Amino acid sequence: MERNSSLWTNLIDEHPVCITWKQEAEGAIYHLASILFVVGFMGGSGFFGLLYVFSLLGLGFLCSAIWAWVDVCAADIYSWNFVLFVICFMQFVHIAYQVRSITFSREFQLLYSSLFQPLGTSLPVFRTIALSSEVVTLEKEHCYAMQGKTSIDKLSLLVSGRIRVTVDGEFLHYIFPFQFLDSPEWDSLRPTEEGIFQVTLTAETDCRYVSWRRKKLYLLFAQHRYISRLFSVLIGSDIADKLYALNDRVYTGKTYHYDIRLPNFYQMSSPKIRKSPLTEHFRNSRQGCDK
Repeated sequence: MERNSSLWTNLIDEHPVCITWKQEAEGAIYHLASILFVVGFMGGSGFFGLLYVFSLLGLGFLCSAIWAWVDVCAADIYSWNFVLFVICFMQFVHIAYQVRSITFSREFQLLYSSLFQPLGTSLPVFRTIALSSEVVTLEKEHCYAMQGKTSIDKLSLLVSGRIRVTVDGEFLHYIFPFQFLDSPEWDSLRPTEEGIFQVTLTAETDCRYVSWRRKKLYLLFAQHRYISRLFSVLIGSDIADKLYALNDRVYTGKTYHYDIRLPNFYQMSSPKIRKSPLTEHFRNSRQGCDK
């Protein structure tokens, strides 16, 4: 304790106190450096936020080095500020190279700008997602999946074109760009389970979609928890959109509108109304899920 107190005394108490202060202000370069420091530390996160921070901090340290060389004439102050300027410059070049090296094909660029970027997904994370996938072309009137035949072994996201979803030859709904092709099937199975499509997906136009193999995607989820949560949000939102799209298509007789949120109320309020095939299929699918 005595040794620590003596050190504090030597540093603070016995240090000469400033008796007179300089009347004139420092030069403009010094104040410019201070402004750059203040603005630089207001930078955000992510790659572009780091570019912003290191560029302004580097300029601030450069101005401080010039001020120390010209006005103060202090070699130690100049040396430290110049070294910090070099470090910031090297960091800026390194980050700029990383950003420039991340390039995608047109499909992935559209996918990132339309779906992933609004959710705050960074380019390195999206690159990890993109490297685990492949872009596939589906010609007009070709089937992506056939009811009762195609196994569920991948997850796909439509980039361009339009897909028609049918069950027993009856139309259910469309799948438009930036919607998943098989999100309900994906969500209905556990990682260790296998299943078969209960609907048929047919391309109405020439389509292109991004596809992830099921096992490879689960491995990616295990390695990156953020990507797992991201896909969970995207798939959940996509399933909700499909349910409401199906709800808009399902009508019963006498202008009753079948609401997917109130199946029991519908059955009690109109027990004698003949159910359409779409209504019956949807009711059976709900009962299967409840089991």
